[in-house]
Amino acid sequence: MHGPRCSPLLFLPRLPRFPFLAAALALAACDASPRARQEAGPAAASVAPLPAQSAPAQAGPARVAVEARAMGTSLLLAAYTSEAMDEAAIRVRLDKAIAEIRRLEGLMTTWRPDSELSRVNAAAGKSAVEVSPESLAVIEKSLWISERSEGVFDVTFEAMHGLWKFDEDIDDNVPHKEDVERARALIDHRQIKIDRARRTVMLGKPGMRMSLGGIAKGYAVDAAARVLRGEGLTSFFVQAGGDLYIAGKKPDGSPWRAGVRDPRGKDANDYFAMIEVEDHAFSTAGDYERSFIKDGRRYHHIIDPRTGFPASESRSVTIWAKDALTADAVDDAVFILGAEKGLALVESIEDCGAVIVDRNNKVWVSKRLEGKAEVLRQPTDGL
Repeated sequence: MHGPRCSPLLFLPRLPRFPFLAAALALAACDASPRARQEAGPAAASVAPLPAQSAPAQAGPARVAVEARAMGTSLLLAAYTSEAMDEAAIRVRLDKAIAEIRRLEGLMTTWRPDSELSRVNAAAGKSAVEVSPESLAVIEKSLWISERSEGVFDVTFEAMHGLWKFDEDIDDNVPHKEDVERARALIDHRQIKIDRARRTVMLGKPGMRMSLGGIAKGYAVDAAARVLRGEGLTSFFVQAGGDLYIAGKKPDGSPWRAGVRDPRGKDANDYFAMIEVEDHAFSTAGDYERSFIKDGRRYHHIIDPRTGFPASESRSVTIWAKDALTADAVDDAVFILGAEKGLALVESIEDCGAVIVDRNNKVWVSKRLEGKAEVLRQPTDGL
């Protein structure tokens, strides 16, 4: 797939673990030698720029990509050289964006005891904790989607931590219902107390815990995009796992097109739909990335707080929105609600759209994506 020349057609670099083929964003008719590398995520397809003095007149902008890891996932950021910015200048700017993502991770992770979120959790039922404007913004956005989604998105789901294991420690032990119910009693977004004037957050009950893992990556993607725009870039993308923001058009003026993964397809390159993207974000929630099958049932990491067990109404949900924070907030809620209620939620949010594969493998496309989303075929069926 990678050769010395890119064809005029869209090419899709290998993304072995990402649920959304965001990096199906490639410079058309580029005249360079891509360098591919796989690293627990997408292949890095950095395009080596030609020296300015010897570049042939027909050579176009070169794609420069940087990979990293943060927030428990793989990052891929890419932009294009121009007369004003060579590869070195682009890389400096991409590195600044990655540094911003890592700064935000330090505030919002639950894996470090000194993070703001860990301190809020440690003080649950006791006292309020002052947090940064960034953490407060993400928590407020989480409450916004909780209220609009009948409470199915709830960052206090962290009370379930340890009962289900879907991360690096994945195992197929299904917890006892009694244990699930005890933990579920501590899930309640209404117990998150915010004082905006003092910029404090408090969890109302002892034992409650918050995790922003279902929404913070979207905020970080937006923050990285702001860094790149502030550095003068207008055509780029930022991806953190299944969260993606795409700025502008391709250097030739054509729109980006990105693929939506078949949730039962053979791999991450197996997509059933394509969507045109410009100055918008995407986030995908799927039941296939962190999951196991036991006794004829698929168990996965998207937990329905109403039951304490994995949600069962959807196979995948891809949300299109003006910003990545909104897309990241909405995708899990729609996944849990299911297609009919989920589409009603999507249509109630300005500049928001969705492509849903429901539990029966039916594809639903929201009104705002009609004409933008092209369904190529029916998704593969199966457990």
